[in-house]
Amino acid sequence: MNFIKKLLKKIFTRAFVCIVGILLQIIYLMSLFWELGTLYNYSFLVFQGIGVVISFFIVNSDINPSYKIAWILTILTFPIFGVMFYIFFGYSRSGERLRKKMNFYQKEERKILKQNEDIVNNLSGINEPARKQADYLFKFGGYPVYENSDAEYFPTGEDKFKAMTEELEKAEKFIFLEYFIISEGEMWNTILDILVRKAGEGVDVRLIYDDIGCLLTLPYKYDQELEKKGVKCRVFNKFRPILSTKMNNRDHRKILIIDGNTAFTGGVNLADEYINRYEKHGHWKDSAVMIKGQAVWSFTLMFLTMWNFLTNTEEDPAKYAPECIDENENGFIVPFTDSPLDNEPVGENVYMNIVNSAKRYVYITTPYLIIDNEMQSALILAAKSGVDVRIITPHIPDKWYVHCVTKAYYRILTKFGVRIYEYTPGFIHAKNFVCDDNFGVVGTINLDFRSLYLHFECAAWMYKTSCIADIKADFLKTLEECKEITYEQCLKENFFVRIGRMFLRLLAPLM
Repeated sequence: MNFIKKLLKKIFTRAFVCIVGILLQIIYLMSLFWELGTLYNYSFLVFQGIGVVISFFIVNSDINPSYKIAWILTILTFPIFGVMFYIFFGYSRSGERLRKKMNFYQKEERKILKQNEDIVNNLSGINEPARKQADYLFKFGGYPVYENSDAEYFPTGEDKFKAMTEELEKAEKFIFLEYFIISEGEMWNTILDILVRKAGEGVDVRLIYDDIGCLLTLPYKYDQELEKKGVKCRVFNKFRPILSTKMNNRDHRKILIIDGNTAFTGGVNLADEYINRYEKHGHWKDSAVMIKGQAVWSFTLMFLTMWNFLTNTEEDPAKYAPECIDENENGFIVPFTDSPLDNEPVGENVYMNIVNSAKRYVYITTPYLIIDNEMQSALILAAKSGVDVRIITPHIPDKWYVHCVTKAYYRILTKFGVRIYEYTPGFIHAKNFVCDDNFGVVGTINLDFRSLYLHFECAAWMYKTSCIADIKADFLKTLEECKEITYEQCLKENFFVRIGRMFLRLLAPLM
């Protein structure tokens, strides 16, 4: 009897129940489509008319043109399916409520973050494109530029793991963590032991994790288990087996803040594949950056804004303000976040500004290459203008269909001089930009629609920091383990494979 109970407990997990619930709704919708389809003379014409009206609405909306094309094509080609699919996933009143709530907390955050005009003037005298980027990040992202802050780059998850455990041991006041994926194993268990011990010593320990990101990796009500151990915990956007656009908005950020003086961000989640304790998609290549000094204040406010949003509180962040610690660094740093609820694609615009201002080279690492026309045009124009544009993507994918869409961009990019490489040992998860030995970005922002438009993201933009040389060196070293994808190779691809990729690319914004 105990064996049967244990077996049923393993089978009927929360993930299983949620997946079954979603499948039942999809089956119901498909049956409804079929029923309506049999009434072709009437229902088809009605839905076709509704589809035309919705298409006019979409054309005049403020959404990205790639989304417009994907939605309109779907609605007008398959009126019954397209219209109902748009009703369920195209617009959500719950999304509007979330937007208003988040905007309230972001406005409160912006009242606290102030731009130091002396730093901006100093930056203006050194590099005008850098000053414009800093101005944009403050005016439209809400985050100021800092001097007197140090940045250290970690080329692997293993390096970050070692550094973060060392820094966690030094915590005396508070530890804030915000991660998309947490999975029980060597990495997380090591960190959790430190967190529980520090909480017992009176350190304020808080954790935010994304519910879908951890759906298959953490037990149900894991947040309650952590609370019992002294770790304050909140779950972002709890997953419910209901078809809704609300589920599209995920917290993809990776942030660790210690005492307001040290912060980590980058691609590394808290799971064993990120430190290659086991092989999931070949060798896992990732990156991270550690910030020390005044710039950590922005990361602290990022976390507290999200915490207040999830707890419906207005906690005064003043008690978490750092001491005035200056680091011996001559560069400039802007930590920033990107929200899907403010209609401002900060992450994409930062990337675009780097590409557009490049004079010699732009080196990019990204696990996914699913870009809109604006980014594609910027990359091609830079390459046409003589800029050395190189992009590293994975050779072994984590999602086959996403990798297919990534490959669909190879042909057009390589045709006009963008050089594409695949990391042959496995999966590259790093999200890095480095340009002209001056500019660098390390963070959580992928080059795909979900990351650029639907997820909460974060990163550190850097100008003239010493670690930019390390980012470049890591890119060039990684190239030694990559194979280049040429335009000639793209031309030799199977015709039907190419057609399939073109179809997937067309629907990429809706994936």
